[in-house]
Amino acid sequence: MTEQEAVKQCRLIGTSNTGFAQQAQEEIRRLFGSAVFTYIVPSEVFLAELPVDREEALRLLQANEPMFLRHIQPVLEEIRWTENPESVTVEQAEEIYAKLSEWLIREKAALAGKKIAVQIRRSSLAPQAIGKQAIKEVADAVLAEQLGSELVVRGSEQIVSVYIGKDRIYAGYSKPEENLSDWSGGAVRFQKEEGQISRAKFKLLEAEQQFGFSFNQFHQALDIGAAPGGWTSLLLERGLKVTAVDPAALAPQLMKHPKLTYLKKNAGDVKFEPGSFDLLVCDMSWSPRMMAKLVDDLLYAVRPGGNLIITVKLLHKKAFQTVREVLEVWEGSLQLLQAKQLFHNREELTLYLLRV
Repeated sequence: MTEQEAVKQCRLIGTSNTGFAQQAQEEIRRLFGSAVFTYIVPSEVFLAELPVDREEALRLLQANEPMFLRHIQPVLEEIRWTENPESVTVEQAEEIYAKLSEWLIREKAALAGKKIAVQIRRSSLAPQAIGKQAIKEVADAVLAEQLGSELVVRGSEQIVSVYIGKDRIYAGYSKPEENLSDWSGGAVRFQKEEGQISRAKFKLLEAEQQFGFSFNQFHQALDIGAAPGGWTSLLLERGLKVTAVDPAALAPQLMKHPKLTYLKKNAGDVKFEPGSFDLLVCDMSWSPRMMAKLVDDLLYAVRPGGNLIITVKLLHKKAFQTVREVLEVWEGSLQLLQAKQLFHNREELTLYLLRV
């Protein structure tokens, strides 16, 4: 390999939801033409070697964000050990920490004086002697004491990422937006509230964050398949008037809300005035085709310029085909703004759409 060819390469760690790494890798191949993958955690975390330099790789991934790639971490340094993970000693771990410190100091130009978040992840196969907390303390000490950086959790200028694997540490740094998510590994965490109706609320909160809008901008929402009311509860909290449709019961604490209209019916049996809503949300456990047809039949009730947040169940892992088939049903009526498998999704994908 020539020196020029070596420069036009980059390596990054990609993370998907469990079971969807193959789809994430396929999206990367389509974007870059070719790529070499090595699993770090089967079906979830992998090392990708790309045929472009780091700047071009990050630019392309940001401009064409994949649906199934949840998080990336550039790999700029590897610190390896040859011993079996079970035989790595505390003394050898100290040597590894020292090498990590040396690398951070070498990157002084990029890290010194900046607001830095340090994110550490660890494979279950990593040596017990090499701990997340120990690496965090080493990195924090170098950044704060030697480089004069400000250590933060959110709102960083750079993220220093360290992944502890079975036989090596992968380290890198990047701007938060370059990682696709500024949460470690893309694992978006929300605190469960007392009396929370369901964890489905987290999907809607994450969608708001991922797609870059605020529910406060909407006024009238239609929630199809609303029971038990996790999504409806969030929309009501944000001040929207919500029409919730489901033959099943909503949580009792919602029923007296002054801005709630509850229709205890199948969504196929309801009728509205055209353009009644500026937001439609749907989180139904139906087949994708049935859900798409049901939404299509209700699009007349969404005013032009309104938005939709819809989860699509990915049956039999035919992910790309499923998305294509659903979007074909709405062709000419809806514009896909973004599709993403969120951290709080499981065997599903979340779509953010515009009523045209």
